[in-house]
Amino acid sequence: MNGFLPISRSDMEERGIKQFDFVYITGDAYVDHPSFGVAIISRVLEDLGYTVGIISQPDWKSDRDFKRFGRPKLAFLVTAGNIDSMVAHYTAAKRKRSDDAYTPGGKAGKRPDRAVIVYCKKIREIYGDVPIAIGGLEASLRRFAHYDYWDDCVRPSILVDSTADILMFGMGEHQITELADRLSHGEDIREIHDVRGTCYLTEPVNTPIGAAECPSFEQVRDNKKLYAKACRQQYDQQDEVYGKTVIQRHGKMMLVQNPPALSLTTEELDHVYSLPYMRTYHPSYEGMGGVPGIEEVQFSITHNRGCFGYCNFCSIALHQGRRVTCRSEESILEEAKKLTEMSCFKGYIHDVGGPTANFRKPSCEKQMKLGLCKGKKCLAPKPCPNLDVDHREYIDILRKLRNIKGVKKVFIRSGIRYDYLMEDESDEFIKELIKNHVSGQLKVAPEHCSAAVLDKMGKPHIEAYKKFQQKFYAITKGMGKEQYLVPYLMSSHPGSTLKEAIDLAVFLKEHNMRPEQVQDFYPTPGTLSTCMFYTGYDPYTMEEVYVPKTPEEKKMQRTLLQYFKPENKKIVISALKKAGRHDLIGYGKNCLVTPENGRNETRAVNGRKSGKAKNNGIRKKKKR
Repeated sequence: MNGFLPISRSDMEERGIKQFDFVYITGDAYVDHPSFGVAIISRVLEDLGYTVGIISQPDWKSDRDFKRFGRPKLAFLVTAGNIDSMVAHYTAAKRKRSDDAYTPGGKAGKRPDRAVIVYCKKIREIYGDVPIAIGGLEASLRRFAHYDYWDDCVRPSILVDSTADILMFGMGEHQITELADRLSHGEDIREIHDVRGTCYLTEPVNTPIGAAECPSFEQVRDNKKLYAKACRQQYDQQDEVYGKTVIQRHGKMMLVQNPPALSLTTEELDHVYSLPYMRTYHPSYEGMGGVPGIEEVQFSITHNRGCFGYCNFCSIALHQGRRVTCRSEESILEEAKKLTEMSCFKGYIHDVGGPTANFRKPSCEKQMKLGLCKGKKCLAPKPCPNLDVDHREYIDILRKLRNIKGVKKVFIRSGIRYDYLMEDESDEFIKELIKNHVSGQLKVAPEHCSAAVLDKMGKPHIEAYKKFQQKFYAITKGMGKEQYLVPYLMSSHPGSTLKEAIDLAVFLKEHNMRPEQVQDFYPTPGTLSTCMFYTGYDPYTMEEVYVPKTPEEKKMQRTLLQYFKPENKKIVISALKKAGRHDLIGYGKNCLVTPENGRNETRAVNGRKSGKAKNNGIRKKKKR
């Protein structure tokens, strides 16, 4: 018997289990590591004394896998896995991916599109009215009526399509603990309507009093302004201090979202991360090439949850929440010591992070009692005056990690909020970071340079990045190191016209930045940016927002950010001509590309083969 939870009938029999309390179905391979939601929830249940059987990536075209353990005593738990199944399957261009990091051998096609819905329907087909609870990112972000990029339409809450009984949104430890307790005491899952961090469907007559009602599914499906209004209403109630119950009518039924679950305390987080994870994939996958998704996280440590950075294109605010909670120093050091005892550990801790690595405390004291401010951001467009910036505890933890026997190097890879860092009056952290925790390159996310676009992203203006860049390279040089910043950049985000894309290309040239990878904006379910993409409105101002949607324009915007690649030249020229930026085509130092045919571009624009061209701000050198 190994230390993993049962995945087969023989495992079940070996443990003397006749019927599991819970059967957990997941679209991912079974990886028993605290970076995987299935591992956390199943270990929490096991710690409480419940039995759990794992069915990973079942064949949804057959009944066999779903019948492996039979009917559970209490409920089926269903998740698509660590990410939305549609994101796992398709690129931002809606092309089918050729691999899947959460599948043995990285093979694609081991889970269905819309996995939660498919799995639940199969369970209903086989077991009828058995209790079903859904959770994980796919369920969490699709809990309301939502725009679906792949269908290009508004779909109802995933509760409607899946026929599940209850949805656990966000981080699920509190929800599953209470749900399991009440189910074990004989309560009907269809009557459990008061658990924070859950959603359910009910008849309108049973709608809770005092709830915040947003426009119905039918209304947001047919009216984009109402969709934007609903989006704001939903986001405004996602605070664990003041968040109200939110309701949304779906035909003859009412969707009810209870207030968010309370964040885990430091003591609770410590306990969750102390559970006996195997910290790797199930050995049955070894012959298949293992599970690629473990590679980046196996020797990483999560020290926080939540993010008050609150970028509009990010799902964290709607899933983990904006409130930052952290593990204790003792818990983090203990996990690091466990890493050093693993036979495959080579001395390198790959990351000490979370959603944002350098957040170790709430953004301000005020939010602890009053909650986070509605409609405002802690860091954008400028840092809030009440922002409490302090890296001292994080620095101390990193120093102690470096001193653990068997640890050679501790890296930070999950992302530094440079705008938060720049508000620190002390340079102690950035110096420690550069000296000890950067492996040649530091990844940061300015995303764009245009204030208009950054405002729609919910990101700080580019001046913050420029200041950080200047300080980073000055300190790096002073230490005699050769280190570089690797900026994450996004093309075609709502608000970005061709002009803004060109401005970004010029910015990159001016700063000698040549990104190897560029990400098109990906309209994932539930985010504020996706709302803008679909509706063309900013949900917080109701102002119209330009949205690049055609494949041609999106390709132009993406290609402009890699203007320096020879294979992109033709498209870059086409984009520059379309925007009337002929001044950037030529041989001057400020030009992005040379003319296709080698002729002076301004002459071609004027329709002349010879003679003087208009200056356009570029002086021609005299022949000598």
